[in-house]
Amino acid sequence: MSPSVPIPTRRVFSGAQPTGAMHLGNYLGAFRNWVRLQQSYECLYCVVDLHAITVWQDPKTLADQTRRAAAAFIAAGVDPKRSILFNQSQVAAHSELAWIFNCVARVGWLNRMTQFKDKAGKNRERASVGLYVYPTLMAADILAYKATHVPVGEDQKQHLELTRDIAARFNQDFGAEVFPLVEPVIFGPGARVMSLRDGTKKMSKSDPSDASRINLTDDADAIARKIRRAKTDPEPLPDSATGLEGRPEAANLVGIFAALADRTVDDVLGEFAGKGFAEFKNALAELAVATLGPITEEMLRLERDPAVIDRILADGAERAAAMAAPVLAEVRHVVGFLDPRHGRR
Repeated sequence: MSPSVPIPTRRVFSGAQPTGAMHLGNYLGAFRNWVRLQQSYECLYCVVDLHAITVWQDPKTLADQTRRAAAAFIAAGVDPKRSILFNQSQVAAHSELAWIFNCVARVGWLNRMTQFKDKAGKNRERASVGLYVYPTLMAADILAYKATHVPVGEDQKQHLELTRDIAARFNQDFGAEVFPLVEPVIFGPGARVMSLRDGTKKMSKSDPSDASRINLTDDADAIARKIRRAKTDPEPLPDSATGLEGRPEAANLVGIFAALADRTVDDVLGEFAGKGFAEFKNALAELAVATLGPITEEMLRLERDPAVIDRILADGAERAAAMAAPVLAEVRHVVGFLDPRHGRR
């Protein structure tokens, strides 16, 4: 009989896809927070390359971008010795548990997932099955380690709710308290960074305009140029956050400043109230360059030696697989699969 695996008290799982350029939104909305979580949680951070191939990826590009994503995590402050850093495809438990969850989740649950509708658009019938069942793989990512907490943005809240539904349904169907009901970790300012060209749209790797985002590989000149050319409005900056209502571009830039400086929006506005955007953008550009410059330098240093990144990911994958193995053994026993070591349950 496979023994049950205790549910930990403070274990975090999170990840990011290795597609497109890592940017300021990734740093402020995820990576910086991951670094902080290392202080008080047991953390697993994953380059989710299985999720990436839900839409076609060039194999050579995917391999390079997987290394680049790992370099971004480390450069931002994720410590591979303190946390477990790995890429998803090296740990088979994710795929195996995802299939089991495909058989637990219900079509109606997946039909309600708005991200699939957004990504598939008018080409729903041509979208991959992988894109449709993306949320069950996300649930497997988290629950393969019995993670208790997940840092999420607004766009992932629905998927996390589905993870909770799958965990609860599995526990109910098989009459065993195997999985925790994972809790979200929500952060404050900077959790949702918007496009520099359109303050109503999230900053995105997939935006065709490179001017819409600040890439973590941008040099100081590129960062300053993008900020100075960022879309704004003709009004001066207000003296409080309420004055930013109906001004999405202004709110976005002030929010970025506040997040980079670890200050409140009202505090920032207290400094710049009544001033025009030219002066504010110069200050923001200086702050962004000072904050992101060391990250860019470290990313480039790491990328010059891909073998180092490969060793870090392989070590992390070995540690992650060892953590997931007893969980999968417990799941197999609960589901009723034969134990390959003994030919019986």
